[in-house]
Amino acid sequence: MSAWLDQLDDRGYARTHRLLSDGEAADLAGAFDDDQRYRSRVQMGRYRFGEGDYAYFAYPLPGPVQRLREELYPPLAEVANAWAERLGGAERWPAELEGLLARCRDAGQDRPTPLVLRYGPGGYNTLHQDLYGDVAFPLQVVIGLTEPGADYTGGEFVLTEQRPRSQSRATALVLERGEGIVFPNARRPVCGTRGAYQVTHRHGASEVRSGRRVALGVIFHDAR
Repeated sequence: MSAWLDQLDDRGYARTHRLLSDGEAADLAGAFDDDQRYRSRVQMGRYRFGEGDYAYFAYPLPGPVQRLREELYPPLAEVANAWAERLGGAERWPAELEGLLARCRDAGQDRPTPLVLRYGPGGYNTLHQDLYGDVAFPLQVVIGLTEPGADYTGGEFVLTEQRPRSQSRATALVLERGEGIVFPNARRPVCGTRGAYQVTHRHGASEVRSGRRVALGVIFHDAR
């Protein structure tokens, strides 16, 4: 947990070790058109979210997605609770994923949120936050399913940070296949001269210049 917390404090994001094998990444990317895996699909251009498509998995989640959700959540819950304590808030997050999902169900949020996003040439994702309801865990993960430079060009993961009385700062990151990037869902604490204060984050994807970019989003809270 400490390594991720240090990176998140310093940069606003943290890179993980390799989370998916090439075979797992290829399976998830290649099954995007298999409707039986998903509860719903969204064409981004229809809603001015960007250009491309994404699909939310149905329960039960595919094995690798379920494994990642269960394994990544506990250390991230430690980070989230450290953030809450730093800001002086009373809210604390359950130690295990099932505790979070039970909290979601109590709030009427029972639809799974892990998703696959696919972009072709000219595809992009506008800046946004993945909240989905009153219960919104403050961290999430994006994992590359295709190889930059080989399968596509462009399409960097973009994270913006808005500090009080400042212009937004943008960071563009190349998302390697199988690698994860941990980032704030919406806000995180930053230490200032008078103590901790909140900064606001949004994320998206820059334009794909060629090929096809596919990514897995691991969101821990469920949706209404």
